[in-house]
Amino acid sequence: MNGIRQVAVVGAGTMGADIAQVVALGGYEVILTDTDERILRLALARVARTIEQGVRLNKVDGLTANRARHAFRITTDLAKCAPADVVIEAVYDDLDVKQDLFENLDEIVRDDAILASSTNTLSITTLAQKTRLPGRVIGTHFFNPAHLTRLVEVVRGENTRPETVEQVLPLIRKIGKTPVVVQDTPGGVVNRLTLAYMGEALHLLDDQSLDAPTIDRLLEDAGFPMGPFRLMDFLGVDSVLDVCKMVYENTFHASTYRPHPRLKRMVEAGRIGRKSGQGFYSRETP
Repeated sequence: MNGIRQVAVVGAGTMGADIAQVVALGGYEVILTDTDERILRLALARVARTIEQGVRLNKVDGLTANRARHAFRITTDLAKCAPADVVIEAVYDDLDVKQDLFENLDEIVRDDAILASSTNTLSITTLAQKTRLPGRVIGTHFFNPAHLTRLVEVVRGENTRPETVEQVLPLIRKIGKTPVVVQDTPGGVVNRLTLAYMGEALHLLDDQSLDAPTIDRLLEDAGFPMGPFRLMDFLGVDSVLDVCKMVYENTFHASTYRPHPRLKRMVEAGRIGRKSGQGFYSRETP
């Protein structure tokens, strides 16, 4: 591949829109695709607002912002990804859905194009199994919110070619992110460490000697940017539970990642964090 010029992002939800935004600001042409035209329009409007906010805060210069706004082509036709040098999928984290998507993309794009997944739980090696060319499949795990968080885990599957890794790293750097190459492991490195952090906090909460605000305050005073309970509310208690389940299953039921019953009860009660206005904290809690 003679340099990356055009990047397709499949899935225009929150993560997909954020990824598309940073790719456009990095100077690349962006093909943003989704099955729903309305979601595409909403994503484009959100990207425009966020870029404008960046200009107002002097984090994005006017020339870069203007170029990024005109870098987008939106479509509901997956076949329009054909010219892309790299395709980053950001659809729902379901193995069957993603494998079907990769199988289709494998037939649509050029043989030298790269297929990347933003999954934070699924195996890149498994995702690549239904493709003709598994060596071009790689993980690019962005962290929420993707337009602000600098880290990207570049996940090397068992069949990912070294050349694929070497082509992706400059792309990640150019869009202002810090790539770290990791092996294909359930949940990735950061998620597994974070789940252990949150899990231990939940066990401490069960002891009833400390409450959530106290635990958060202790960790934040120790230098953590966000305490475990604020973090779970921020990420979504439902999302944390889903990742716990996935990692627990894929690590052959390692006790560290066993989903805590409190998470299940909170999800059943609709207390899923900032999305619902109530989690470990209510919307009114400072």
